[in-house]
Amino acid sequence: MGPWVAVMSQLSSRTPHIHSSSFQCRTNAKVVPSPGPAAMAVEGGMKCVKILHYVFLLAFCACAVGLIAVGVGAHYVLSQTISQGATPGSMLPVVIIAVGAFLFLVAIVGCCGACKENYCLMITFVIFLSLIVLVEVAAAIAAYVFRDKVMSEFNKDFRQQMKNYPKQNQTAFILDKMQKNFRCCGAANYTDWETMSIEPKGRVPDSCCVNVTQGCGINFNVKEIHTEGCVEKIGVWLRSNVLVVAAAALGIAFVEVLGIIFACCLVKSIQSGYEVM
Repeated sequence: MGPWVAVMSQLSSRTPHIHSSSFQCRTNAKVVPSPGPAAMAVEGGMKCVKILHYVFLLAFCACAVGLIAVGVGAHYVLSQTISQGATPGSMLPVVIIAVGAFLFLVAIVGCCGACKENYCLMITFVIFLSLIVLVEVAAAIAAYVFRDKVMSEFNKDFRQQMKNYPKQNQTAFILDKMQKNFRCCGAANYTDWETMSIEPKGRVPDSCCVNVTQGCGINFNVKEIHTEGCVEKIGVWLRSNVLVVAAAALGIAFVEVLGIIFACCLVKSIQSGYEVM
């Protein structure tokens, strides 16, 4: 019995130390407070802002592709009707293409900044997008200011291409296509062709005819050709479509401004240290 008594006495003497040490561990443990309702609400709101930011980045990419397509189309049309050179009319499509390409690159920067929650990238995105909005506003003002000059250039170059009609097949093809599509003849009217050196004298191109057939422009009857000039007809067509272009420009600008607002909210959340995603 002697050894058993000694073992039991040793165990009973160690038991209080074990309980005291475990209690001490529990009392020294750091208690992490759970986030309050306000912090959780802010974090949830920032998640929504980040998702909307991604949606608007997709919209930016679509707008960028649209601007590039419009710029390429405008450049193709103007290159056929206005002589090459650094004129306001010929430079406008180049500006549109450059803005579209730059907007696409800025959208990539914004996407990288949002994914990595990088403060510097997001600030760069906001600054560049703001510059794009300013350039688009300046381009719209320039288009409005120089609208009469563009038409004046178009009238001058159309008459120059009429002189080159008998000499250059490409010029003849372009003018014939325009006169067919817009149902017009000459710059101001069909009598403009009387001063041109096309044979036989006094004829008009077959593309001026209402019903285009081979040789219909020779010994023509006025009732059988289009008598209105192409410059005025194309000008009317441009003015009728300017509202569509203006509406598209306003839509793009609205999307960009919303993108700037959401990006600023995301920058503020990153700066505050909230875990957004």
